[in-house]
Amino acid sequence: MIDLDYFNESLESFECSKNRFKVLVVDDLADNINILKGILQEQYDVLVAKNGKLALSIIANQQPDLVLLDVMMPEMNGYQVCEAIKKDPATCHIPVIFITAMTSIEDEQEGFEVGAVDFITKPITPLTTLARVANHLALSQQDQRNRLIIEQRTAQLRESLYSAVKMLSEAGTYNDEMTGSHMWRMADYCALLAKSLGWSEQEVENIHLAAPMHDTGKIGIPDTILKAPRKLTPEEWDIMKQHPVIGANILGNSKAPLFKMAAEVSLGHHEKWDGSGYPSGLKGEEIPISARIVA
Repeated sequence: MIDLDYFNESLESFECSKNRFKVLVVDDLADNINILKGILQEQYDVLVAKNGKLALSIIANQQPDLVLLDVMMPEMNGYQVCEAIKKDPATCHIPVIFITAMTSIEDEQEGFEVGAVDFITKPITPLTTLARVANHLALSQQDQRNRLIIEQRTAQLRESLYSAVKMLSEAGTYNDEMTGSHMWRMADYCALLAKSLGWSEQEVENIHLAAPMHDTGKIGIPDTILKAPRKLTPEEWDIMKQHPVIGANILGNSKAPLFKMAAEVSLGHHEKWDGSGYPSGLKGEEIPISARIVA
């Protein structure tokens, strides 16, 4: 099950979390640091780093909301620092603004290519600096909020999908002795088999969800046949053998890859390698691999 409360709490926490933003100033010259600190400290919590390695350590441990980064520094220049920030999934969302006297098109192009969002040119002016910092913090916060909303909506959609799969699976096994736990254990085994065959992560997830729906077609078989306390007559058995087709017709109404696979599984899960199965008497590799995994 998907913990939707986690996403709701994360969004609520995000909405209430920011009193003062943290801005990291990275420059190897103390005078430049002092100028920027003087401009920013009334509105922001200012962190300071005098070289690239220290900056990356502070970013990893304290997660500033924005980085003001000098380009020309010894050992590790600003472009290298920015590139490292953007390559790390834990920090790539942090906006980086370069502080530089380098104003050529080539310099700006290189900065944007490594992930900077803006440039502030030296000599630094308070009005420009505060405006750029405020604008990019606002954009970053909106972006983070949007990502949380997308994660929340995605989780809701996945929960709806799991619920739909569960209901279809239970509908098909309503009159059987198969329990929900057995059904999902079988799904787990199918996913393991698919993974061992080198299937993609999405394909493995699809077979995991498709497998429990393999008997959906039994919903169209009369209870007198499903619950018959005796061996079925030839006529009843012919009806029973239609449940893969019924299931495939129900599940095949969707164009979604998951339900297309589920229809394929439903239609083929009673076929046998030697051709003695039903409903189509398929042999060997004529049987879809998804159906072979579930069978």
